[in-house]
Amino acid sequence: MNLQFYLEKLFNSEEFKSFMKENKEAYFCSGFFVIDKDGNDNKQHIDYFVPSSGKTFSFQMEEEIKLIPLEQADVKIPEKIPESLDINLDYVEKLILGEMFERKIENKLQKIIYSIQRVEGKDFLVGTIFISMMGMINFKIDLAEMKIIDFEKKSFMDFLKRVK
Repeated sequence: MNLQFYLEKLFNSEEFKSFMKENKEAYFCSGFFVIDKDGNDNKQHIDYFVPSSGKTFSFQMEEEIKLIPLEQADVKIPEKIPESLDINLDYVEKLILGEMFERKIENKLQKIIYSIQRVEGKDFLVGTIFISMMGMINFKIDLAEMKIIDFEKKSFMDFLKRVK
């Protein structure tokens, strides 16, 4: 499973063609993917920003392609992500499993949430992994180097300690 597969599927859809006809200056600004290892709650969203309106629109691709306007939480204009960016999510998962092995994290992957982002001209894959035993891992991957630059395991108990 890779980003180019979803972009091609999107580019060939009537929903996208119609959107781009009306919003010629719109550009790819983020991607959001959920991979559910235990169930079937997989999600694929490709987001486009329209500079003239200052709004972001998400194409939800789970079944049929649906255009959904997103609520803007902040006023920061997202950076343009090249549509030629190719990310193999299966390879990324193997990269993560390798890091877990090195850190002696033996928990089972349950759900992986990926977000493609561009910050200061660099492309990143930022995400959270839910693992067995009520744990989670936050990670950040530099896509230019395909290298994990941030990797932190937390447990549900860590959050409870902070709430008290």
